[in-house]
Amino acid sequence: YLQLVESGGGSVQAGGSLTLSCAASGYIISSCMGWFRQPPGKEREGVAAISFDGAHTFYTDSVQGRFTIARNNANNTVFLQMNGLKPEDTGTYYCAFGLFSWCRAPASEDFRVWGQGTQVTVST
Repeated sequence: YLQLVESGGGSVQAGGSLTLSCAASGYIISSCMGWFRQPPGKEREGVAAISFDGAHTFYTDSVQGRFTIARNNANNTVFLQMNGLKPEDTGTYYCAFGLFSWCRAPASEDFRVWGQGTQVTVST
C-alpha cells in the first residue's frame, strides 16, 4: 500500500527557510496532496494542498505568501518550500495523500494516507 516519507525538517532561526519533501512509494498523479502540521500541544491543522495536476493550490491564511507547495508527479514527490519562518510555524509536519483529485482548503477528512512526520523548529 502507499507509504509517504517526509524529510527536510530541522531547526532554524526566525526568518529562515526550509524545504520539506514527501516521497511516495507509489503513484500520486491522480490525487490531491496536502501538508499538515501539529504545533506542540495543539491539534493538527491544514497548511497547504495541491491538486492532482498542480494547477490549483490552497494555503491556510497564516502561511499565505510565505509557503509554496509543489509536486513532481514523475517522481511521486511533493514539496513544501517555507520562507520567512516564524516561531509559530514550529511543529511536526505531515504529508498526506488525498481521497480526490481535486482539492479545497486542506481538511483532514479529505486525506487517507499520512506520513510519519518531520519536525520543524523555529527559534527567535
